[in-house]
Amino acid sequence: MAYTAQDVKALRDRTGLGMMDCKKALEENAGDMDKAIDWLRKKGLAAAAKKADRIAAEGIVESYIHPGGRVGVIIEVNCETDFVAKTENFQRLVKELAMHVAAHDPAPQFVTKEEVTADFLAKEKEIAKAQAEATGKPAAVVEKIVEGKMNKIFEEVCLLEQAFIMNGDVTVSQHLSQKTAEIGEKLSIRRFVKYVMGEGLEKRKDDLAAEVAAQMGAAK
Repeated sequence: MAYTAQDVKALRDRTGLGMMDCKKALEENAGDMDKAIDWLRKKGLAAAAKKADRIAAEGIVESYIHPGGRVGVIIEVNCETDFVAKTENFQRLVKELAMHVAAHDPAPQFVTKEEVTADFLAKEKEIAKAQAEATGKPAAVVEKIVEGKMNKIFEEVCLLEQAFIMNGDVTVSQHLSQKTAEIGEKLSIRRFVKYVMGEGLEKRKDDLAAEVAAQMGAAK
């Protein structure tokens, strides 16, 4: 099966990997786009694994304010050299990651699975069990519901485990691995914080009728 320059461009747009890698993937998979994506993903993950032990101590801190000014994110993404930190490709990646944190619901609370605390997991399990028991289902079914919920908890709260907001076919971790292979340096997300306007504040709820009645009473 032959492939065209448009196929190479389409594959590059979908994976974010280099043109030569995309051409090679299409050659190796007889022009089959889906197989080529799987081939590139495996190649990217393998290339990223070789760089896992390197030290990524450079990088940038990026901020993103969503239009309307009600959601903001600050994120630190690391690379190995100051040279890469200044490139447009790396800076675009960091901006996209900040936008992911801003847009994803539920908002990530940790970067990696290893950061999730035992106390957090215990609390989530307790909540999941209470919700499951409220359905009135048998204990065995409740246990299965809780197990399923806990299996998915990392996908909900860990940034690297979430489906990437700009390409739902890959996780943030897989996208980062693809970019590691493309850029040629170890890339890692160190930390982030998300601000939501008014979060944690108890909004005032005025009872207009009661207020008017009080004012009328005071006027007598």
